[in-house]
Amino acid sequence: MRSTAGSTTPTGTATRPEHEGRVRRFGTAERMVHRATGYLMLLCLVSAACLYLGPLAQLVGRRHLMVTVHEWSGISLPLPSLLGLFSPAFRADLHRLNRFAVYDRQWLRAVRRRRTSPEARPAGKFNAGQKLYAGWIAGAVPVMMFTGLLMWFMGLLPFISRTSAIFVHDLLAWAITFVVLGHMRMAFGDPEARLGMRTGYVSRSWAQRHHSRWLKEERASDVSEQTDKV
Repeated sequence: MRSTAGSTTPTGTATRPEHEGRVRRFGTAERMVHRATGYLMLLCLVSAACLYLGPLAQLVGRRHLMVTVHEWSGISLPLPSLLGLFSPAFRADLHRLNRFAVYDRQWLRAVRRRRTSPEARPAGKFNAGQKLYAGWIAGAVPVMMFTGLLMWFMGLLPFISRTSAIFVHDLLAWAITFVVLGHMRMAFGDPEARLGMRTGYVSRSWAQRHHSRWLKEERASDVSEQTDKV
């Protein structure tokens, strides 16, 4: 049972007190999973650049080290999310990311028509763009791991040529790079969202403006819990 609107921890658990005008958006598990996955992705992309781009490869050198960093950071990418499954709050966020609501279609239509008002872009805890990004990354990473393993262990699947694996791996790597850069650009354009991922708290006014459906859902959940308690 949650104690405050937006809280993901049971009543009676020692937590950082909620400040006036702020609401808890992410717990420790969600923030740690996001941070660890981000670091691993950064290592993977930087090491790949040091292997793929000639001038950068000459500048950095240590090709064997870069290969090792790239291989192990890539194969470790799903690990934070797998560990995060032990957290009920993280599982709840995965459930939210995996559900596309009617208002998410409205959000996408507003983006296509370049309408920026909060009324035109209703969103739950995650907007439609964040859901699409999460789904795309969740699908791209296993493909990258599979093709990377085919390149790492030659002869693992003899009926798939190494050339084909390299082609898919490189093509998808460029796509991931551009998508991640777009994600970072959006994040740097929204300091409050970054604060929420860093501290777990966002201002109630920001949440109301960008994620009003989430606040409504949390309020309804709290009312239901209080009624059940009575």
